[in-house]
Amino acid sequence: MKIQLLLSGKTRFPFIREGMEEYRRRLVHYADFMIRELPDLKNSGSWPEQKVKTEEGRAILKAIETGDYVVLMDERGKAISSVEFAGFLEKQQQGSSRRIVFVVGGPYGFSEEVYRRADLELSLSKMTFSHQLVRLLFLEQLYRAFTIIRGEPYHHG
Repeated sequence: MKIQLLLSGKTRFPFIREGMEEYRRRLVHYADFMIRELPDLKNSGSWPEQKVKTEEGRAILKAIETGDYVVLMDERGKAISSVEFAGFLEKQQQGSSRRIVFVVGGPYGFSEEVYRRADLELSLSKMTFSHQLVRLLFLEQLYRAFTIIRGEPYHHG
């Protein structure tokens, strides 16, 4: 199964980009994994929040394929433990979806159209993190899940 992390906009902070690259390098040993950053919206600085969400939503939906299993990383999503997340991934690997797409939206979250397309909404924490930081935190959890599945010691380190 293929796994993609779909990001709305570019990763701005060098320390986050470096951390993301470190986990990407680790993850390719466990899965057919890629990160896709959608282009930033042009001239959107003065747009109202709803217009930004709508335009980001269009780009997200365009990047998702028909058979994809879509998981939104969203503060209002379901909170699960790292072990439960590993179990979810194992189940998905045995399922019929050929690709699972984890989506991190922009600073305003997702449009209603994106919520309707999603198969699942997950939260990393009851706390709110910036959409930039969520990218790195999610990749660490994805890597941790694969080490749990394989029984490797990282999870307890």
